[in-house]
Amino acid sequence: PGDQEAGELGLAAVPGRQAAFRQGLEEAVHYARAVGCPRIHVMAGRVPLGTDRAAVAGEMETTFIENLRYTADLLSQEDMIGLLEPINNRITDPRYYLNTPQQAAAILEKVGRPNLKLQLDLFHCQIMDGNLSRNLETYLPLIGHIQIAQVPGRHEPDSPGELNFPYIFELLESLGYTGYVGCEYAPKGDTLEGLGWLRSYWESRGLQHGGTSKAAK
Repeated sequence: PGDQEAGELGLAAVPGRQAAFRQGLEEAVHYARAVGCPRIHVMAGRVPLGTDRAAVAGEMETTFIENLRYTADLLSQEDMIGLLEPINNRITDPRYYLNTPQQAAAILEKVGRPNLKLQLDLFHCQIMDGNLSRNLETYLPLIGHIQIAQVPGRHEPDSPGELNFPYIFELLESLGYTGYVGCEYAPKGDTLEGLGWLRSYWESRGLQHGGTSKAAK
C-alpha cells in the first residue's frame, strides 16, 4: 500500500515511486511465501494531490504497465498471481486511479502477462457500472479473485441493499468459476453472527456447514 500515513494507497501507477513499489512488492512476496498465499493484490494507487486526473492519466498508465511487467516477471519465479482491483471513485476513494473492470481489462491486455489477473470486487463494480451478470460473463477469463459486500452499506450479503447474492452465487457456479470468493465487508455485529448468511445459503443449496453435501453423507 505504500506510505499510508502520507496518504498513499498503493504505488504501482504512481510516477516517481517505482523504487518504493519494487521494495514493497518484494516484501509482499516474502510474506506471501511464508503464509503460502499464491495471490498478491498489486494496488494501483491514487492520483497525486493537486493534479488533474485526465492530465496525468497517460503517465500513470505508462508507469502502471511498466511496474506490472516487472511484477509479472518477479511473481512468475514464485508461481504467484498478481491481482488488479478496480476501486470505485464515487464513494470509497475519489482519487484512486483504477476504477472499473473495463479499465483494468484494457491494462491487462496491454501488459499481456498470464500471471496477472482481475480482482473483481462486486461492491465496487456495482457502484461504478452495475450490469453485474454481463460483467461477470465478460470478464470471467480474466478473473483471479472475487470479493463481495452488499451495496451501499458494505455489510453482509444478506443485509438490506441492491445485490441479490443467491442469484450471483448461482451465476458464478453456472459460469464455472472455481476460485475464492472473499468476504470483504464490515460485519454489522460480530464475525460469527455475521456468517449466518452463509449457513442459510448452504442450507438452501442442500449442503451442511462447510459446504459438504448431505446426500454424500
